[in-house]
Amino acid sequence: MGHWEIILFFLVIAFVYSSVGFGGGSSYLAVLAMYGLPYQEIRLIALICNVIVVTGGVYIYIKNKQTDWRKILPITLVSVPMAYLGAILKISQETFFLILGITLIIAAILLWIKTDAKNNAEISQDSQASVIRNGFLGGGIGFLSGLVGIGGGIFLSPLLNLLKWDTPRKIAATSSFFILVNSISGIFGQLTKLSVDMDFFRILSLCLAVFIGGQIGSRMSLKWNPLVIKRVTAVLVLVAGINVLIKYW
Repeated sequence: MGHWEIILFFLVIAFVYSSVGFGGGSSYLAVLAMYGLPYQEIRLIALICNVIVVTGGVYIYIKNKQTDWRKILPITLVSVPMAYLGAILKISQETFFLILGITLIIAAILLWIKTDAKNNAEISQDSQASVIRNGFLGGGIGFLSGLVGIGGGIFLSPLLNLLKWDTPRKIAATSSFFILVNSISGIFGQLTKLSVDMDFFRILSLCLAVFIGGQIGSRMSLKWNPLVIKRVTAVLVLVAGINVLIKYW
């Protein structure tokens, strides 16, 4: 396998992100895009790594009863089939990288935005309109997630904060579950059209790297500043997005 340093990059990304409860999917995608790997492989790797890193966080959120299923289900029930449809949609490599570049730039902007914590008095109340809105929001992000190969949390979390959807902890729990189910759905979609040219040794090596990094990070509970991590990541994602557009436009 060429570019052995990617393994180290993935291990570090998983270590840092898991230590503060994040998945790191956008950073995996950004790194892979800068190396110009086959686009089918890029999407599959990013989705699998998402599942590996975020599963532990979802378990903890559920165990601590931070998941409000009444609000989560309208988002995820629509997003899962849409993520599958996005994953099985046939697009050319040029179209994929064009969409990826634009997606990474938008994601970088959302990552940079600082959203203030909302108290319970500010949380928007449930209504039929909000349930429909959540369904459309989840469906749109889910489709984009499957198409590009991300979990979608990078879009969902800041949007939910801006909408005063719930408390920051419950939004984080919702985003983690959203990433998990959409990544799994996207993986199933990708498996319907696997390429024989894929480097399965590279895929397994990167999965092992994020598993090790994620396990170490989640157990060390380091006192990273989440805002600093988000903004450093935003710069990386922005550079990757611009680089992809310059290369493939």
